[in-house]
Amino acid sequence: MTTTMVPDRAVLPEVLPTDRLTAAGRPVPAWREELRRIPDARNAVTVVGAYVQAFAPMAAAVVIDRWWAYAAAFVLTGRAFVLLSILGHEAAHRLLFSRKRPNDLIGRWLLAYPAFVPFDVYRRAHMAHHRDELGPNEPDRGLYAGYPVSRASLGRKLTRDALFVSGWKNLKVLLKALTKRGSRPLALRIVAVQVVLGVAMGLAGHWWLYPVLWLAPWMTVWRVLNRLRGIAEHGGMQRSDDKRLTTHVVRQRPLARFWLVPYNTGWHLAHHVDSGIPFRRLPQLHQELVSAGWVTPGLEHPSYLALWRALAAG
Repeated sequence: MTTTMVPDRAVLPEVLPTDRLTAAGRPVPAWREELRRIPDARNAVTVVGAYVQAFAPMAAAVVIDRWWAYAAAFVLTGRAFVLLSILGHEAAHRLLFSRKRPNDLIGRWLLAYPAFVPFDVYRRAHMAHHRDELGPNEPDRGLYAGYPVSRASLGRKLTRDALFVSGWKNLKVLLKALTKRGSRPLALRIVAVQVVLGVAMGLAGHWWLYPVLWLAPWMTVWRVLNRLRGIAEHGGMQRSDDKRLTTHVVRQRPLARFWLVPYNTGWHLAHHVDSGIPFRRLPQLHQELVSAGWVTPGLEHPSYLALWRALAAG
């Protein structure tokens, strides 16, 4: 039985600052300026690539017209929400594009709203998350707290995610927002984008694509993937100025990066050490933290599966 997910102090050496890292692990100013450069053209291609990955499985399923093709498209569309949400997260940090206006415009209308995310509300909540991870004002505390849990408890949570229960709970928030004056304008933007997607699929001759291969994967597959990633980032950790006590370190492997943590989001400790570093440079910052001896082998979980097993060993 596992009783805590917090790493032992023995694997938390005090080795900072160095000539490249501050006492908190952030890059020193000259190097940080270099790391913060945003490649606008590459990121634009990345956004287009996310859309291709989101809709190509759906189109392929229609062409193939076999049950297994639709099943594959269902699961892959769930993954598409991972892609859109993580790029939306990058835009929320104003790190997707160097200019504020295109960053926020694309972040809202092409990434967040298609994924049912109220961009500006999410940005405020997410900045609160970074200001004080797992503190009293942590907006996602309910997702992370209480681990490790029993295998049965985690199984119940994932079952609710997979069987539309969590999805319906989240969809009701949007529907209720439509009835309130203060939240209605933002909710209408999300609904408008969803209507455009539904109409586009209907004009393609398949009206059922929206409810079956867009809305349903968001309510099921995406909910499972989102929980698994969320608890792998902060599940069972504790409030601390030392980010090694707030955020898990997991060895990055190709399969996990495809399904769960694309766009370098798996280098999550580096992101929390300095949330102003764009996603393309997080592996570089992580490697510097390792080279400095601040991130030790004892901190690293060998895989996401190993971490989930520990999270479910309470």
